[in-house]
Amino acid sequence: MSENKKIFITGASGGIGKAICEKFNNKKFTLVLTSSSDEKILKLKQKYGNDHYYYKVNFSDADDLQSCLSEISKDHKDISIIVNNAGKTYDNLIFRMKNEQWSDVIQTNLNSNFQIIKTLLPNMLSNKYGKIIGISSIVGSTGNPGQANYVASKSGLVGLYKSIALEVARRNINVNIISPGFISTSMTDNLNEEQKKNYLSRIPMMKFGHPDDIANLVFFLSSDDSSYITGQNFHINGGMLMV
Repeated sequence: MSENKKIFITGASGGIGKAICEKFNNKKFTLVLTSSSDEKILKLKQKYGNDHYYYKVNFSDADDLQSCLSEISKDHKDISIIVNNAGKTYDNLIFRMKNEQWSDVIQTNLNSNFQIIKTLLPNMLSNKYGKIIGISSIVGSTGNPGQANYVASKSGLVGLYKSIALEVARRNINVNIISPGFISTSMTDNLNEEQKKNYLSRIPMMKFGHPDDIANLVFFLSSDDSSYITGQNFHINGGMLMV
């Protein structure tokens, strides 16, 4: 692991984001966290304390995001790990989907990753060290009806990260993607019993994953134990999809 232990994590308040934050906090990393509301930022501060850094940012607003990123890039030149976890859904069938539904999800889930990496990468290049990890989704590989915008954004991440991985492979920077399947978060908690049964029947392990299953792989990909791994898309889905 690089001597510097500062990690930038987006979507820090969500189920998976929370597990990632806790994993790295327990390992004594300095956290640079983003969330989407004052209320969520306050909760993060109460949880992790004043030795970490917190930024409220609206990922669907490219200008607001860029302004925040410029500040982070200037204040935290020593970030050694980027975990792009923030995302949103705005579902509709394609013939009913409004332009704003499409552009909002593409900006939040895909364009934001381009902005983040482009802005924070120069510091990693100067430091000759970096780990960049994006969170995609199983549906980026399978498709999903009613989620053309979300699937396009998550599928797009795979191509984006593979291309960046090739660009920085010689610079001691590793770039990888994780594609979770069904993970126990507030989303799965909202499913009724019949829906849960239907989804579980499609998962060979017959259980939903836990946010820690994602956080554990994020930690491995952030460590020097994974120094020869780059440009990969890791599926964590209980055998639901094997590629």
